[in-house]
Amino acid sequence: MESFSFLLVISIFYLLFKIWNWINNVRDQQCYILDYQCYKPSDDRMVGTEFCGEVIKRNKNLGLNEYKFLLKAIVSSGIGEQTYAPRIIFSGREESPKLEDGILEMEEFFHDSIEKVLSRAGISPQEIDLLVVNVSMLSAVPSLCSRIINHFKMRPDIKVFNLTGMGCSASLISLDIVRNVFKSYKNKFALLVTSESLSPNWYAGNDRSMILSNCLFRSGGCAVLLTNNKSLKHRAMFKLKCLVRTHHGAKDESYGCCIQREDDKGKMGFHLSKSLPKAATRSFVDNLRVITPKILPVRELVRFMAVSLLKKWNVVRHGSSHKGASQGPIKAGVNFKSGVDHFCIHTGGKAVIDGIGISLDLTEYDLEPARMTLHRFGNTSASSLWYVLAYMEAKKRLKKGDKVLMISFGAGFKCNSCLWEVVRDLGDGNVWKDEIYMYPPKTLVNPYMEKFGWIQDEDPSTFNPGD
Repeated sequence: MESFSFLLVISIFYLLFKIWNWINNVRDQQCYILDYQCYKPSDDRMVGTEFCGEVIKRNKNLGLNEYKFLLKAIVSSGIGEQTYAPRIIFSGREESPKLEDGILEMEEFFHDSIEKVLSRAGISPQEIDLLVVNVSMLSAVPSLCSRIINHFKMRPDIKVFNLTGMGCSASLISLDIVRNVFKSYKNKFALLVTSESLSPNWYAGNDRSMILSNCLFRSGGCAVLLTNNKSLKHRAMFKLKCLVRTHHGAKDESYGCCIQREDDKGKMGFHLSKSLPKAATRSFVDNLRVITPKILPVRELVRFMAVSLLKKWNVVRHGSSHKGASQGPIKAGVNFKSGVDHFCIHTGGKAVIDGIGISLDLTEYDLEPARMTLHRFGNTSASSLWYVLAYMEAKKRLKKGDKVLMISFGAGFKCNSCLWEVVRDLGDGNVWKDEIYMYPPKTLVNPYMEKFGWIQDEDPSTFNPGD
């Protein structure tokens, strides 16, 4: 009997030890943001209305119809005239870029933002265990990761991931890599660096589906410092709760809606097809199906299920009363605000922000950070999410315990999302700190129509671009 009791006690202690060990391992797998720094280029790279007109005029392949198309696109884009472009545009060499132009553009960002985020956090470059860099449209040898390691003299055993071709959703793909590495290694520091190189990717042709990218994309970037060291939790800004990635590359229409290619004259550019909104909607819906149960309370899920079943029962009983009705943006039908306090939306364009706002039933207050980021910085590709997050912080919206949902879209076609929990009250302005008092402005209307609206009245038979 004593032997049995002894074995029972040992078994209980062993079980408790395994449970404690499992809980401890889970705690070590957490992913925290210690700090992040968005890049703000110098004022001599700012793109004003007059300069935009000069750049467009330099493209001799454009005619009056293309001018009218570009004017309509930029006026309705939601982009202001304080965004930034690479230096090659200001030197007038956008049609003949060199490899050096793209590398120098990236190094200017690397040296500024990485230095600032490490210095502010009190972390030495030699303490970084993992480096993940995503720049979709620039591939160089040595890699961009190697250039960062060389400049900051990082350790020889640092783990490195250099991502290209991932598009505007690359930030959360890089984050997923960090998250998975953290599951296998304890007490590590990771540096996530996200940007896009515009210097070698300016389109100089007249294909409307490709010239549109010249209007939308602007220079930017962000360096994010992360850790899974639970002893640093008190210093952390955010804690990652969940992350979901959706890839529709197997669908031909989705795969080809957003792709780098040459036009019929051999000029390289980035093609945006008319099927892009449809591809984005499909990937967004599929992504929501997976992440919704992870981020919303049970009561909201039960309510949604009950309402859905009731609607289906009514359809079966009475038949649909909406046959032939036109289809607008798809609404999720779920109250996302029951589990999310802030919405960090990719600034892919005004239509993207409007579409997500309608789908998730968001207010203008919810959409303000994305709209202001698009207006001030433009579409900075994969780094745009962090500018939106910085706006929320600068406005002192982020309080301890709040949940922030990030949503991004990218070529492939991909939709990625994640949920952060705010660990402590935040109020640093980051890239917005010197100008947040000016936002939101009284109007987001840019001055392009006022300056170039006369083009709409021009006669194609007498129009002279040189006048």
